Amino acid sequence: MKTTTLTIIKPEAVAKGHTAAMLYDISQAGFEIIALKMVQLTTQEAQGFYAVHSDRPFYAELVEYICQGPIAVAVLRKENAVADFRNLIGATNPTEAVAGTLRKKYGTSLAENAIHGSDSNENAKIEAAFHFAQTEIFEG
Repeated sequence: MKTTTLTIIKPEAVAKGHTAAMLYDISQAGFEIIALKMVQLTTQEAQGFYAVHSDRPFYAELVEYICQGPIAVAVLRKENAVADFRNLIGATNPTEAVAGTLRKKYGTSLAENAIHGSDSNENAKIEAAFHFAQTEIFEG
């Protein structure tokens, strides 16, 4: 059964012009892009999205970082979408990521690792609902 996951191409990757190449890599890995948009999060929106991390010391930096420029947000569909996408994006720290992963190819540091991927099926649903109305996610 196909499942979904959410990805965010982060501000520095968008600013460097990597959005199209990253979406191509995602598509070539067998993911169907079922919803896609470019957005500029407000501080309030970023605080809501990252609320799960609000008690962590890096929370304020995370919120500031994701608001520094436009991001590309997409819902992806594939068999084992979350696990397969986590493998495609690679380790959080690009220096530790396996060659060919998106973070190895496009990330520059732990702080600027180019891309987000949901870490569980449950969080994928929560994150997709945060960014997209149900009517924006095409089923088929």
